[in-house]
Amino acid sequence: MTDFTTRIDAKFAELKAQGKKAFVSYVMAGDPNYETSLEVVKGLPAAGVDIIELGLPFTDPMADGPTIQLAGQRALDQGMTLETTLQMARDFRKDDDTTPIVLMGYYNPIYSRGVDKFLQDAKDAGIDGLIVVDLPPEEDDELCIPAQAAGLNFIRLATPTTDEKRLPKVLQNTSGFVYYVSITGITGAAEAQATNVGPEVERIKSSTDLPVIVGFGINTPEKSEAIASVSDGAVVGSAIVKMIGEGKPADEVLAFVKTLADGAHRA
Repeated sequence: MTDFTTRIDAKFAELKAQGKKAFVSYVMAGDPNYETSLEVVKGLPAAGVDIIELGLPFTDPMADGPTIQLAGQRALDQGMTLETTLQMARDFRKDDDTTPIVLMGYYNPIYSRGVDKFLQDAKDAGIDGLIVVDLPPEEDDELCIPAQAAGLNFIRLATPTTDEKRLPKVLQNTSGFVYYVSITGITGAAEAQATNVGPEVERIKSSTDLPVIVGFGINTPEKSEAIASVSDGAVVGSAIVKMIGEGKPADEVLAFVKTLADGAHRA
């Protein structure tokens, strides 16, 4: 457990007091361009989003399916970098100081910037937590431990293949919440099934007090509600990113996000 409280911790405490499940949405920073992306991100809280996952564009994403890969590519083509991604968080924070932001990405850009500088900059930009997909618990000294020391949550992914032997290792230095990946495979690849997810969430919760949020394979309000009903909340990424990729205007994207958030909040 951490001895600090982030916006993420505060948000879960607030939701718990209201008896509500969390809705988390993922968007790729800078897709299809900076202005549109910022407009969408700024509109997420009003659309019912409890926690924003901001994707850090990277050339070689491992966990992401074609939809998010292409979004990252579009963002990179627009000149997005780690610096402009942090700038987006700063721009968002001008009007919103309460909605948690989790930066989700890969270690390479962070390593290039230098861990200490990155953590300071991320904290100053108003980032609350990190999901760094390619850093396993064995590498905790690299970024996880320094991140917690800097007051940032380090959120870990657990998957259907995370067995009893592996789980304690995964949970060891995790804070904020546990992100349960509902399917074996990449983002946007298959449908999440509440009947499969429920027992897995229970299994993880028997080993941790942290909220367990479920992502991958959730693309409709019904699915969002079903998954949130067997967990502490749902994450949607690919379905939202797909609309952005199709060139839908921000207000249309946000209207869709609201239906997903309403689904999770009904649970």
